[in-house]
Amino acid sequence: MVDIATRVHNHNWNIDPIVRSLIDTDFYKLLMCQSILRNHPDTTVVFSLINRSADVRLAELIDEGALREQLDHVRSLSLSRGESTWLRGNMFYGKRQMFRPDFMEWFEGLRLPPYHLEKVDGQYELTFEGRWPEVMLWEIPALAVLMELRSRAVLRGMGRFELQVLYARAMARVWEKVERLRRIEGLKIADFGTRRRHGFLWQDWCVQAMQEGLGAKFIGTSNCRIAMKRDIEAIGTNAHELPMVTAALADSDEELAQAPYRVLADWHEEHDGNLRIILPDTYGTEGFLARAPDWLAGWTGIRIDSGDPVTGAETAIRWWKARGEDPAQKLVIFSDGLDVDRIEALHARFHGRVKVSFGWGTLLTNDFRGLVAGDRLAPFSLVCKAVSADGRPTVKLSDNPMKAMGPKAEVERYKRVFGVGEQAAQPVVV
Repeated sequence: MVDIATRVHNHNWNIDPIVRSLIDTDFYKLLMCQSILRNHPDTTVVFSLINRSADVRLAELIDEGALREQLDHVRSLSLSRGESTWLRGNMFYGKRQMFRPDFMEWFEGLRLPPYHLEKVDGQYELTFEGRWPEVMLWEIPALAVLMELRSRAVLRGMGRFELQVLYARAMARVWEKVERLRRIEGLKIADFGTRRRHGFLWQDWCVQAMQEGLGAKFIGTSNCRIAMKRDIEAIGTNAHELPMVTAALADSDEELAQAPYRVLADWHEEHDGNLRIILPDTYGTEGFLARAPDWLAGWTGIRIDSGDPVTGAETAIRWWKARGEDPAQKLVIFSDGLDVDRIEALHARFHGRVKVSFGWGTLLTNDFRGLVAGDRLAPFSLVCKAVSADGRPTVKLSDNPMKAMGPKAEVERYKRVFGVGEQAAQPVVV
């Protein structure tokens, strides 16, 4: 087993890349990338870093030179032969050759495009502009770099023994969570913690702890590199990025209203089974389901990623019943702000009524709350989102207004088009 404390202590070495592989990313990014390369190869998209936790002043913590060095290293990466073989030949969701030969040839020749970085009022403005299939693959490595550089900045100067004690306490915390989770009958849980992890080595350790502690209850990881390395399932489907960009390209309110369903119609053509998971909250779950075409009710399940998770799941159950579907045969994946208390409560409420699964993210792979003076390692909410497409701004409404993004006038227009009224604000923990 890797001695994480010693490795962290040695991060002072000049060459210690945070991202070592193009597949150190979430599986859903590659699935979406394949679809986007086919359907929108020439759409120009801008991605931008958004720090929702303004009190974490990243530009005062992280050296700009160190950040540029890490980002430049990411730009030097290309797919290795072993990674290509794994993607081409492995079975994902029971299907071989999930990734088409034309996509793999494109991916094997890919280098990530340039970035733009500057400091503004104690924060970094980091943007990526280019063809959608290329720039979208910056999202996860950019977040991973910034999150780990923040961790390194806080830990810099700690001695070897201090680091050993810190990681021993963090490991004990993870294991206590695992011990609670293993008592849940019928639990299905995956690691979704790549984007806001403490660091790669720590995420890998957490995955191994879940493997040993939970056995078959642990169903895989969203991280492709760790899935390959640990010979476990790569988990993921699609994300808000697809409807956000497609909606921005709409030429009228009528086209805008249909954009989220057009995206899923393309997905329906390309995938089946457990890849047919609805993510309904981009422009409000209630309205999305009320206007959804009948064929969507036949999909495998739904992912609840914002708002009150109980409300979201109950809404889905009512919708399935109204469409003549049996909710007990449907999958509900909870993936927003999860920790053990919430996982226990949601499983107790919905197990048996639906098939329940959990995508456990930041509070699995970055829970160092209270372990460092001033709580300087507490997780915070950092995202990298598509902010424009072909020069038009993107909008996300979410089921939680605290997660909404986009120009105010466009947000109001989207609320009108999608019939979104008053929303209950939920704290954005991560």
